[in-house]
Amino acid sequence: MVVENLLEFNVNNSSLDSTVIDLQSTDFELFQLPAKAQIDLVVLSARWRELQSTAHPDRFASMGQSAVRIAMQYSARINEAYQRLKVAQTRFAYLCEINGVPIQAESNTSMPLEFLTQQMIWRETLEDSNSLHDLEVLQEEVAALKAKLESDCLNAIDLENDYKSASQIVRSMMFVNRFQSDIDKKIDLLEQD
Repeated sequence: MVVENLLEFNVNNSSLDSTVIDLQSTDFELFQLPAKAQIDLVVLSARWRELQSTAHPDRFASMGQSAVRIAMQYSARINEAYQRLKVAQTRFAYLCEINGVPIQAESNTSMPLEFLTQQMIWRETLEDSNSLHDLEVLQEEVAALKAKLESDCLNAIDLENDYKSASQIVRSMMFVNRFQSDIDKKIDLLEQD
């Protein structure tokens, strides 16, 4: 039996319940969520478990390799969408992209001068810091900016439908998250000494 669509199957009666899994749908459609920056992560997780249960390759092992391969494709698509939607930054970037404003982080590196100046100050502080206390203070500053950027991006997308501004904010969030990682690495080094 050639399997063209996972929806033709069900463990019990060879056809999935009424659950629809369309590989071409947006992540939001797949999880039956509104295409918004602010989503209910509890609902997202519950829907992910439901979809994974429906499409898990082990459920189709008795139907042959073709069914298992297709189930693996669906399972991978579900996991990819879940990973993208559960993290604010990637969810915001995805919303910008599906609304015609891709982030283009590699080619569009323009940032406001004030933001760049703050990053330079933080970089110098990070390089000069040799105590956990100094790094913890820096972490708090970064966390505060991260929270502000997330709030600004939520507003730009959900209240203003301003995906151009949101894409700029996402690029800033990307930089801040990388910097946060650098702080964490330095803290790890200091804790090892």
